[in-house]
Amino acid sequence: MEFLRSENTTFSRERVLNIRGKLFTISTPQVMGIVNCTPDSFYPDSRSTTIEKQQKLIDLHVKNGATWLDIGGYSSRPGAEHISEQGEIERIKFAIAYALETYPEVKISVDTFQSGVASYALEQGIHLINDISGGLINPELFSITAEHRAPYVLMHMRGTPQTMAKLNRYDNILRDVIVELGTQLERARSAGLNDIIIDPGFGFAKNSEQNLELFSFLEAFQLFECPILVGISRKSMIYKTLETDPADSLNGTTVLNTIALNKGADILRVHDVKEAVETVKLWEIINYK
Repeated sequence: MEFLRSENTTFSRERVLNIRGKLFTISTPQVMGIVNCTPDSFYPDSRSTTIEKQQKLIDLHVKNGATWLDIGGYSSRPGAEHISEQGEIERIKFAIAYALETYPEVKISVDTFQSGVASYALEQGIHLINDISGGLINPELFSITAEHRAPYVLMHMRGTPQTMAKLNRYDNILRDVIVELGTQLERARSAGLNDIIIDPGFGFAKNSEQNLELFSFLEAFQLFECPILVGISRKSMIYKTLETDPADSLNGTTVLNTIALNKGADILRVHDVKEAVETVKLWEIINYK
């Protein structure tokens, strides 16, 4: 019956990242577990504000199969309160130290757009900077990350977490997002960054309808020839559409993550690692067995 199987073209390529001088190959989709060291993230159950909660969450993510951990100390929900670099470092320093020491096989990302925080995290030995602003807020993150030979997540956003909700007017959302990402990608490469991951920025300077429209064209982002990270876990594009809330959005998240895999996503950034790992496993069986 092999002749009946349609050829899979959505994940037919390997991505290779140079992480501090060591090559890391993405040959199958990866799962990145979210570690929110914040008191005000949009999904209350994800808030890990104590050392005990952070350790427990990191242990759980790794047990459930996360290849990456994304540690963040600055809530990026719309209208979130700004905190200082030192305040952000204080929130994440234990999680970074614990993850690096306990799970050396796991790649550690830090979610920040503040240059001092990025410098601190890279000096500790983390492997990836995940910048929600794509270098727009602090362009020096490009050179800081390049100096440490670490990969960089270039995400699309406009403004800041405090202002982005008002900056969601687009003439054509797919074209505008691609043009704006392309501009920042050129700047990042000019600053010496070679290993860049693209994130379309679902939920950032986009309303629910715009997010879903952009998501429907996710495969278009392969034109950058970079790994694609998708972060839609429990976001408003799911719970507002389904008229529910973040706590009841796991099923919707799984559905969209499956579609994202079909459209070429390389990394799924999620709150619920077990479910995402199972999604990838079943998707691989269907597409490669």
